[in-house]
Amino acid sequence: MSQTQNRFPGAGADRFSGMAIYVYQTVPSIEGEPVHTYEIRQSMKDAALTEHPETKEAIRRVITGGLGIMTSSKGVSAPPAQGGGGCGGGCACH
Repeated sequence: MSQTQNRFPGAGADRFSGMAIYVYQTVPSIEGEPVHTYEIRQSMKDAALTEHPETKEAIRRVITGGLGIMTSSKGVSAPPAQGGGGCGGGCACH
């Protein structure tokens, strides 16, 4: 059974700081040892962690699916779509 510790801060301006939240799990050193799951905020430029920053346990990044929300900077609009779809004319679907 897995336990989750949420590193996602509460509501507020820092909630959307531009840092990604990654899911990590402990790497059991003994068969049958419980696996712990963590959500850790870090820059997308940072390499995946190999140990928990506080407990120093061995961890690995878990690849998960999800929903991404992209926004434009204030006062800057997205370029207009080209081609038949909303993806632009340079993709393989046209």
